[in-house]
Amino acid sequence: MNILVVLIPVSVCLGAAGLAACLWTLRHGQYDDLDGDAARILLDDADAPPPRPLTKP
Repeated sequence: MNILVVLIPVSVCLGAAGLAACLWTLRHGQYDDLDGDAARILLDDADAPPPRPLTKP
């Protein structure tokens, strides 16, 4: 039963850390554009320069 004196505050601290992380992501706009990120990974980078050919020294 003495272990509960340690485990309960540890679990409360971990829950508070998770809540703080969730609130931080909400304030920084992590969930604002969910569809854009999913679509951007499928698009080609047409504006990217072509890769340089390898040259031998």
